[in-house]
Amino acid sequence: MNNRNILYAIVGALIVAVGILGYILYQEKKQPEGLQINVGPDGLKIKSK
Repeated sequence: MNNRNILYAIVGALIVAVGILGYILYQEKKQPEGLQINVGPDGLKIKSK
């Protein structure tokens, strides 16, 4: 029974890892394209995406 529990733990960890990577990729693609303008203490920053 112990080997089966270890197998379930490994499969569960892989499912969680795939879910996290999928969410990160989704967030990256969701970012708008074009220019990003930031105004902060360091001044004005313009990034092209």
